[in-house]
Amino acid sequence: MSSTASQPARTHVQTGPEAAAWAERLRVANINPRTGLATDYLNHFNEAVMLLEMVPDMPECAEDFLTWSPLSYAEHFTASNFKARDLAIEAYEKADPNVRAQFDHITDTMTSILTAVGSAMREVEKDTTRVRLAEQATLWVKPLIAACGGIINGGAEADVDTIMAN
Repeated sequence: MSSTASQPARTHVQTGPEAAAWAERLRVANINPRTGLATDYLNHFNEAVMLLEMVPDMPECAEDFLTWSPLSYAEHFTASNFKARDLAIEAYEKADPNVRAQFDHITDTMTSILTAVGSAMREVEKDTTRVRLAEQATLWVKPLIAACGGIINGGAEADVDTIMAN
């Protein structure tokens, strides 16, 4: 790792009363002041997992899952009823680039998995195959949602690395 890569980004760091006021705005809006990220975005992925978890008992729910479409962080908040959606987007944009890169990597991975599973479900005809796809996707995505929660809440990088390696 180069010496510049190991140095924290400083462009997003505020100090003094402005920093305290910013942190308080984020806290009140349910956005983590340390990371600038909101757990509300995970609802987008939790919705997909919930639909997938219904498929084994009700295979026709695969059709409901197929209506799910990926949304970026900004797209999610733009379309949401989250009271502080503009603040959530601004905080994400100002977040530490290293934290945001970790977060984006995992959310991109979840999006890839869910999109691929959706494509596969559209191609197969047997409910048993859809059930297997749903079960496998759930096993892959749930730990990634937990990893994202850890990043949002300022969790350890080592935990994320372990989950992504499996």
